[in-house]
Amino acid sequence: MEKTIIKDTLNRPLRDLRISVIDRCNLRCQYCMPADKFGPDFEFLPKSALLTYEEIERVSKIFVKLGVEKIRLTGGEPLLRRDMPILVKKLSEIDGLRDIGLTTNGILLEKYALDLKNAGLKRVNVSLDSLNDELFGKINGRNIGTKPVLDGIKKAREVGLGVKINMVVKRGLNDSEIIPMAEYCKNNGLQLRFIEFMDVGSTNGWKMDDVITKKQIYDMLKEHYELEALDPAYFGEVAKLYRYKDTDVDVGFISSVSESFCSSCTRARLSANGQIFTCLFNGNGHDIRNVMRNGATDEQLAERISGIWGDRNDRYSDERTAEANLNRKKIEMSYIGG
Repeated sequence: MEKTIIKDTLNRPLRDLRISVIDRCNLRCQYCMPADKFGPDFEFLPKSALLTYEEIERVSKIFVKLGVEKIRLTGGEPLLRRDMPILVKKLSEIDGLRDIGLTTNGILLEKYALDLKNAGLKRVNVSLDSLNDELFGKINGRNIGTKPVLDGIKKAREVGLGVKINMVVKRGLNDSEIIPMAEYCKNNGLQLRFIEFMDVGSTNGWKMDDVITKKQIYDMLKEHYELEALDPAYFGEVAKLYRYKDTDVDVGFISSVSESFCSSCTRARLSANGQIFTCLFNGNGHDIRNVMRNGATDEQLAERISGIWGDRNDRYSDERTAEANLNRKKIEMSYIGG
């Protein structure tokens, strides 16, 4: 398929699309959907506001023609959306799309892993912030232990899905789990990504003092393991990667707070209700759902998406200050994924 490569004002190409398929989640993790903010009376999006699978397929095809090579399905918790393998199948058949993955909390992964693999899913990123059942239950706000997540990881590997583990680290909460998680993933041949606690949205009570930086985590690991730095596999790779010496297991860091990667960011985000966001930290979305539903042609949609990306100048992590964090309008992570 012939592609039209588009770039933003800082010469960053559009390569990755992250699609939130639902704003609901079955957990209430403190850094994403804290229970005191997302309580029983919280009003989630009605079904009519969500993009249909056909709409997601249509806009994804246009994104691919404009340069997107990888799609990641997110939420909320994407496996709460009914018949997810149907969507995966539709997307996996798009000409020119090289990779399709899914980020999940893993609770429902054991149930759906085989169907997702058969539909064309390549890999999953599983959020797991502690191996300690009590602490994990505290973090996820539902007192759910690690067993369903670990069972989901096991099943995903059995059916042939690639698996990465995402661990968000918050000072004073789960920093004691850094080494146990590294040891578990190393011993089981799992790729681990440590993620700095980020100031996404306005409900997670983010403070810089709560951040354990990439360097601090790296220094902890160096006390236990020999690490060898790896070169980025492609332009726009988010994680800074290392390999445990004399193994084929790597560990990475998502350091958007302490070592930003804005200059190589190639990701657009599509929210569950059809808003395009050009930065995880930018609360100003661009409507595409109503444009579609009002009869726009594919050419008109492509022109709109090209214009949105072409005007992009986001550099939030480069420019992060306490004042900016307080004053900037932000979208909650549950609407646009991680």
